[in-house]
Amino acid sequence: MKLVMDLVVNHCSDQHQWFVESRKSKDNPYRDFFWWKAPKYSPEGERLPPNNWREEFSTGSAWEWDETTQEYYLHLYCKEQPDLNWENPKLRQAVYDDIMKWWLDRGCDGFRMDVINLISKVPSLPDAPIKNPGDKFQEPYKYCANGPRVHEFLQEMNREVLSMYPNLITVGETPFTHHDFDVLVPYVLPENKELQTIFQFEQQEVDGYPQLVPKDYQLSEFKEITSRWQVEMQKRGGWNSIYLENHDVARSVSRFGNDSTPEFRIATAKLLAAMQCTLSGTLYVYQGEEIAMANLPKDWPIEEYIDIASQTYYAE
Repeated sequence: MKLVMDLVVNHCSDQHQWFVESRKSKDNPYRDFFWWKAPKYSPEGERLPPNNWREEFSTGSAWEWDETTQEYYLHLYCKEQPDLNWENPKLRQAVYDDIMKWWLDRGCDGFRMDVINLISKVPSLPDAPIKNPGDKFQEPYKYCANGPRVHEFLQEMNREVLSMYPNLITVGETPFTHHDFDVLVPYVLPENKELQTIFQFEQQEVDGYPQLVPKDYQLSEFKEITSRWQVEMQKRGGWNSIYLENHDVARSVSRFGNDSTPEFRIATAKLLAAMQCTLSGTLYVYQGEEIAMANLPKDWPIEEYIDIASQTYYAE
């Protein structure tokens, strides 16, 4: 058995010692491990966040005010998950030495890298384009997904860490890159010396983005996306990750098939398993998928959905 760990280095917990130190003072050595910015002010004197970026889990700001140092810190996800500042070489070296090498030296066999395509932000952190005029805060991913230095950072990671440990497995999660194969392929090209595989989201978004706002789709769309990734990845010399489920999405038998009866649920599960097992790439089976687990019953109350995105969307 091998152990592949989740490497979360776009952000960390607000309880992490790096952040605890960072928020103590503006001249703390860990201050620049994170994105801290002074507030803006409206003509009426109202304090405002540094830009109009929206956090992922709600329609609120991606910036949280800190009373101690009178500045905001960036969190693309919830406020308890401050974003790490990869522009700081000391932060990058700490990630390599204190996290990655520490685990690899203890026998870890590789990493699934959480939202790894978000680690490079446009340093000036400009306002996001207005896509939803009725919302105060806007989707920020034009300036933080697949950013200007992301490949530089991953190539450095490979030189500093990954290349020193043979037989590792690396797979990077790459969300917020909608239907853009050419943007994602460079992450896995062998000559670039970055990652071995990625989790692409184009197939996951066939029935709606964001995932909590479903839309109808044609089977031909699903087939076209699957076929294109199979054919084009092999042409370029890359390798695919095969998956239909993870912790962010609905159960595949409920989503892509029919779970209304035990017979339909089992037939759907077998069909989807046969499809995945005959595709080229590394197969990832999410816990419960192997027993055809379905979604929660639709008549269960929202309190049973222990998920921050689902509960926030329901409340809003």
